[in-house]
Amino acid sequence: MAEPENGKPEKDKIVPRKRRRVARYLVIAAAVVVLAVGGYYVWKYLNTYETTDDAQIDGHIIAVSGRIAGNVSDVLVQDEQYVNAGDVLVRLDPRDFEVALAKAQADLGDAEAALGSSRIEIPITATNTASQLKTANSSRVDASAFVEGAQRQLTATRARLESAQAQVREAEANYKKASDDVARYKLLVDKNEIPRQQYETAVSNAAAAQAALDARRAGVGEAEQNIVVAQSAVEQANQRITQAEASIDSALTAPRQVAVSEARAKSALAQVAQRKALVEQAKLNLSYCTIVAPVGGIIGKKTVELGHNISPGQQLMALVPLDDIWVIANFKETQLSRMKPGQNAQVAVDAYKREYTGKVVAVGGASGSRFSVLPPENATGNYVKVVQRIPVRINLDAGQNSDHKLRPGMSVDPKVYLE
Repeated sequence: MAEPENGKPEKDKIVPRKRRRVARYLVIAAAVVVLAVGGYYVWKYLNTYETTDDAQIDGHIIAVSGRIAGNVSDVLVQDEQYVNAGDVLVRLDPRDFEVALAKAQADLGDAEAALGSSRIEIPITATNTASQLKTANSSRVDASAFVEGAQRQLTATRARLESAQAQVREAEANYKKASDDVARYKLLVDKNEIPRQQYETAVSNAAAAQAALDARRAGVGEAEQNIVVAQSAVEQANQRITQAEASIDSALTAPRQVAVSEARAKSALAQVAQRKALVEQAKLNLSYCTIVAPVGGIIGKKTVELGHNISPGQQLMALVPLDDIWVIANFKETQLSRMKPGQNAQVAVDAYKREYTGKVVAVGGASGSRFSVLPPENATGNYVKVVQRIPVRINLDAGQNSDHKLRPGMSVDPKVYLE
């Protein structure tokens, strides 16, 4: 074996070099292990959340509009002004609506008076018809009795007429005999065949017969008049019966008359209800002359000015409430496999370099492109696959925006932690 120049064997130089090589390999292996372990933990950490820069603050934009047509008499707010719930924003001229309210109240009073009158009419109608029925029954009984008496009187009068007519016939016969005797005695007395005294007696008898005939005829006339009177009394009694029966028929309609009165009362009650509704509507219209803020928030997009004539539903301004805001994050569809409601999230706001906490509330029902004005129609055969984005709503934890710094439309970077 050759001796080295420095006096040490060659074998002694090889051993240190091997040791250094082994140590280097061990260091490299250790570094690879450390990098692998670190990469694993980095991968594991990065796999615990999803983030996107396509996100913004969202919130309600309340359109403040008038509910009635009117002339603007006062505008009390300006753009970017903060208002509380119930603050007056705009006033309309109320005079037309005050007149309408007064008229509606007067109409209500008239309807209530008509209702009171119709309610009073019901018992009056019932009482009157009952009394009318009782009176009609009594009148019919009296008329029936009167008819019976008049019929009896008529029968008796007709009997007296027949007797008077028989007496007239008898008187006529007596008068004819007396007249014949006078004529015959006249011839005889002219011939002096009988005494004049006998002739004068015959003349006296003829005159008496004439007087008796006249009296009998007068009796017949009186009897005929009595018959006419009796017949008139019978007719009057029959008319009274007819009237009584008509009154009874009318009184028997009492239930229908009462029903009619009750129907009038119900109609009047309905009129009162209608008038009350018109009064309430007039009061509402008058109250609508004052337009107030439904919630607290910032005024924006104000278009109303003093003196404007507005129509119902016309937007006057916008109101942005700052107590109810959330985040809409548009994640790629490939990021949603493990995302679900209830997961925690952190939201970094570009404007303030501050992070807010919140939770995932819901995942949108369709991609943004499906809600566009002209959604893509892939049935034409020109389909190109593009990764779609789905909106995810994230609600901020309570008290996160107590300073009202967040505004709808601000850009944010949300980070959703996956379970």
